Amino acid sequence: MSLLPLPQFKSLNLSTPFLHGTSAISIKPSAVAANHHRPTYLPPIRAMRSLQGRVICTTNDKTVNVEVVRLAPHPKYKRRVRKKKKFQAHDPENQFQIGDIVQLEKCKPISKKKTFLAVPVPKRTASKKPEQELGLALESDSGKVFDEMHLKDDISSTFLFEQ
Repeated sequence: MSLLPLPQFKSLNLSTPFLHGTSAISIKPSAVAANHHRPTYLPPIRAMRSLQGRVICTTNDKTVNVEVVRLAPHPKYKRRVRKKKKFQAHDPENQFQIGDIVQLEKCKPISKKKTFLAVPVPKRTASKKPEQELGLALESDSGKVFDEMHLKDDISSTFLFEQ
């Protein structure tokens, strides 16, 4: 096999500037910096700063174990599945009991596993609006009253026959 130069690649030689990483077009860094204004301060990314979960253990002093439940799609079936994870949180006043709902706020590490502070979440109040009645008796309600009346009659009649 001979290394003869091919006619279509005669213009391409090793002295081409694109092969050596240099180009004929030069960009001045000062012109680029003048057009693109970069902010001097970028805010930190605050991922997973607070979580909400249920207290599952309070045996340790000033520490509570909190179980956080989240919904994540199943990798294969794409159905949302509950994922549970336990965290240890700082409870300085030992105020939480098992079953309390708490908010976990990220803080500086208190120990090897404690990096959250437990904060109480206000209780939810069930504010149901009173149902507005139309003033008409429903068929199901009238049937119930009718059945109760017949039941009373049946009981009284059996009582009379027994005497």
